[in-house]
Amino acid sequence: MDGDEVIRERLRRLHDELAYLKSERDALPSLQAYTRDPRLKRAVERSLQVAVEICLDIGRRLIALRGWRYPQDNKDVFQVLYEEGVISEELLPALVNMARFRNLIVHDYARIDDALVYAILKKHLDDFDAYAKAISRYLQST
Repeated sequence: MDGDEVIRERLRRLHDELAYLKSERDALPSLQAYTRDPRLKRAVERSLQVAVEICLDIGRRLIALRGWRYPQDNKDVFQVLYEEGVISEELLPALVNMARFRNLIVHDYARIDDALVYAILKKHLDDFDAYAKAISRYLQST
């Protein structure tokens, strides 16, 4: 499997994670319903973490394959992709926030705010879709 095919496989996995998250998003009537279901909270948090990790993995793989500058941290992965014209300036802040959220959920899990997770679930899944489209567009153009 060549490098671009690995990225395409990761895009398929991202699509699957987003399908799950969207089904939960559409079924949830309120923040209160979300906070009362510990099993759902754990599943959504993990699925969001996996989705962000997939985005970072795709970015790092693309950077390595193309020989672009090495990112200093997770946020910088998206900065490099912006510098190389893969993602737009408009999408960059949302992706940087994804990296911050990933760091919170992995390293500072005791401070996870249910309202923040719920807001991401309800309002920011389209950012993942926009990223996947940008990556696919880039792969088709090269």
